[in-house]
Amino acid sequence: MSHNSFGHLFRFTTWGESHGPAIGCIVDGCPPKIDLSEADIQSFMDKRRPGTSRFVTQRQEADKVKILSGVFEGKTTGTPISLFIENTDQRSKDYSEIKKRYRPGHADLTYDGKYGIRDYRGGGRSSARETANRVAAGAIARKILGTDIQIRGAVIQLGTQTINPNNWDWQETENNPFWCPDSQAAKDWETYLDDIRKSGNSVGAILEVRASGVPLGWGAPVYAKLDQDIASGLMSINACKGVEIGTGFKAASLTGIENADEIRMKDNKPEFLSNHSGGILGGISNGDEIVARLAIKPTSSILTEVRSIDSNGQDINVRTKGRHDPCVGIRAVPVAEAMLACVLADHKLRHRAQTG
Repeated sequence: MSHNSFGHLFRFTTWGESHGPAIGCIVDGCPPKIDLSEADIQSFMDKRRPGTSRFVTQRQEADKVKILSGVFEGKTTGTPISLFIENTDQRSKDYSEIKKRYRPGHADLTYDGKYGIRDYRGGGRSSARETANRVAAGAIARKILGTDIQIRGAVIQLGTQTINPNNWDWQETENNPFWCPDSQAAKDWETYLDDIRKSGNSVGAILEVRASGVPLGWGAPVYAKLDQDIASGLMSINACKGVEIGTGFKAASLTGIENADEIRMKDNKPEFLSNHSGGILGGISNGDEIVARLAIKPTSSILTEVRSIDSNGQDINVRTKGRHDPCVGIRAVPVAEAMLACVLADHKLRHRAQTG
C-alpha cells in the first residue's frame, strides 16, 4: 500500500527524492528477448532533462541512465529491470528558508499533514524530479509496443496563448523549446514566456498526446477501461489538474448526431469518419488514433511573495528561491508520452494474456 508503483502486467516502481543522491525505478513484467540498451532509454531522457533552454529550470542534470539488472548481452531477460539515475546538481541551501514554511500550490502542507515529516529540499518525493524515472520506464514500454505504434505529444496552449490547429506540424515540435506544433505560435510564446519569467511569475499549459497504430481490442468494458487507465496515468503527473479523452468536455455541447463517429468499410476494415471518442469506445481501443489532453497548472515555485502559513500556524509571506520552470508543462510532454506508452504496453500484455 505504499503507492509507488504503477501498472499491472507491465509495472514500474520508482524511488528517490529530488535532492537525494540518486533516483531510479524497477520495471517488472517486461518480456524476455527484447533488444534494450542504455542508449535506447537515454534518447528519451535527453528530451526531458532540465537546463536545455532559458524557458525551463537551469538545474543541470545529465540524467544518465544505468541499467543494473534485467538485461544480458543486449536483451531483456524477463526479470526485473533496475534503472539508476544519479542526482548531480542539487542546491539544497536554496530551500533552507522554506524549511518550516508552506508554499501555496505545493504539497508542503498536505505532505507534512499526512506523514508528519517533510523533505523540504525541492519537494522531496513530491518533486517533478521523480518523473525522470517514468520517462525511463516509458522507453522500455515503447520497446514492448514495437515500431508500429507511434506516440507523440505537443503543447497546444501556453498560459493564455493557443496554437492554430491548421498550422499543426509534428516536425515543428522538434524545432522549438516548447514542443509546439505551430511555428508561428512558438515565436510568439518566446516573448510571452520571457515576460512571465522576468516578472517572477509562472503559467500553466495544455498538452496533447496521441498514439497511432494501436489495434482494435485493447482494454475492457468495466474496471480496466483503456481510457480509464490512460486518465489515471496522465493524472498522476505532477501539476496535472485535468484529463480528457477525444473531444472530452466539449462533447457535452454536441448533439448525438454531431458526436457520432460514423463508420465505413475501407480496405476490408472499419474506418471512422471522425474521432470524437479519441480512439476508445466502451473502454476498448477501436483501432483509430488515441487522443488525450491534460491540463498542467502554473508552477507553484515563484519568486513573487504570496501569503501562506508556517508549521507553527503563523501567517507569513513566502517566495521560493532556486531554479524553477516558468511553465512546468513544457517538460511534461516527454512524461505524458511515457505514461501513455506504459499504459499501452500494460494493456498489450493484458490483452495477450486474456485472449491469446
